[in-house]
Amino acid sequence: MAIISLSFPEQMVKEMDQLQKSRGFTGRSELVRAAIRLMLEDTKEKDSMAGRISAIVTVTHSQEDEGPITRLKHSFQDIVKTHIHSKMSRGNCIELFLLEGDGKKVASMTKSFQKEENMKSVRLIVL
Repeated sequence: MAIISLSFPEQMVKEMDQLQKSRGFTGRSELVRAAIRLMLEDTKEKDSMAGRISAIVTVTHSQEDEGPITRLKHSFQDIVKTHIHSKMSRGNCIELFLLEGDGKKVASMTKSFQKEENMKSVRLIVL
């Protein structure tokens, strides 16, 4: 098995250690491998989306990180049918996008949000 050195912010390491213990992983490497497997499955699913679809994308982020939301919303305006923004507690926000259009473009928008470093979570639900 190949050995790869990775760097993580300290807070993420703490959360990973908690997750490792609560989910019964034997070590950080096992936890990271499981996370990578999930991401690979998610990527395959998104890459296989085709044709006209309806979907919901939810994004959570800190209140200060509005810039990428606005930029991406405008980049994909042809598939965004509705966008709802709501402030949650402690300076956090949630965005809900109702999308309709080509599956590849829906997948591309979702991936674009996932690539943004300061997004806390991104979820896609195909309707």
